[in-house]
Amino acid sequence: MNIEFDNTSGVDCDEASITSLANFALHAMGIHEDSELSISVVNEVEMSKLHLQWMDLAGPTDVLSFPMDELTPHSAAEGPGMVGDIVLCPEFAAKNEAKQSLTDELHLLTVHGVLHCLGFDHAELEEEKAMFALQEKILADWKAQK
Repeated sequence: MNIEFDNTSGVDCDEASITSLANFALHAMGIHEDSELSISVVNEVEMSKLHLQWMDLAGPTDVLSFPMDELTPHSAAEGPGMVGDIVLCPEFAAKNEAKQSLTDELHLLTVHGVLHCLGFDHAELEEEKAMFALQEKILADWKAQK
């Protein structure tokens, strides 16, 4: 996978582990090896602008995903494509640190973003159960192979 990583947030994030996890998640979902993904890490001001521009919602959020080529799980046979862009906001994500470390939260959000780029959603309860179970499985499998 070709994963581009850009951190303009001012927060030190573990680029190596985030890109490793994104790569693992894409492989686990059967995405072609030569596909591309972009991960941007931004501050709350930038995330607020993106959230308003693309979701018409005020204020920051922890992750936004922008699918590109509408790749779906197990589409490797179709050839490489642009998976999309994931935008993470560690300042906002840090508010969930009571549950887990910031690094663990960013890992969770990375997988969450990958799944959204591949067409998963959690608008309905059944979709949420399926997406979150898959998210947890990918995270557990990645941690187990480290």
